[in-house]
Amino acid sequence: MERHEALEIVKKQLTEHRYQHTIGVMQTAVALAEQYGADVKKAELAAIFHDYAKFRPKEEMEQIILEQNMPKDLLLYNTELWHAPVGAYLVEKEVGINDVEILDAIRYHTSGRPNMPLLERVVYLADYIEPGRIFPGVDEVRELAKQDLNKALIKALQNTIQFLMNKNQAIYPDTFYTYNSLIMELKGETAR
Repeated sequence: MERHEALEIVKKQLTEHRYQHTIGVMQTAVALAEQYGADVKKAELAAIFHDYAKFRPKEEMEQIILEQNMPKDLLLYNTELWHAPVGAYLVEKEVGINDVEILDAIRYHTSGRPNMPLLERVVYLADYIEPGRIFPGVDEVRELAKQDLNKALIKALQNTIQFLMNKNQAIYPDTFYTYNSLIMELKGETAR
């Protein structure tokens, strides 16, 4: 699927503000993929479709999570997590993209997961640091991303976890597992 076709499809699903965010994520994902050796075309498509389900009704997303046997614990956490796995499902069903790597990059762009492949890391980080994002700590992560993808991911996860803790919000376990996995990888250790 070509970029213009993908953007045309996704634009119908998003607000103008979220569409501009998507353009930023796409450009950032392409740049990171080029820098770190990920598949540029897959990074581009995953970034374009990463928020495909963002504005679907919560009831629809909940129903898909239950019907498609997605992890039920998703329903116990912030609904902001839901659009990622639901989006992967809908992109496959409605758009016809069935590349597992692209779908997984969409599926895990909010929570992360342990031992994320390179493409997932690129899309996760691109979503965090795209140029339209303005919040405390993002510039530090952008600088780290120029030098070391994994250190940038670790800092992004630290910021996210701290932000949620400061707001007394529950943190989805995969986010902790992702952080731990990256820390162990950085130290040359493996999870037991």
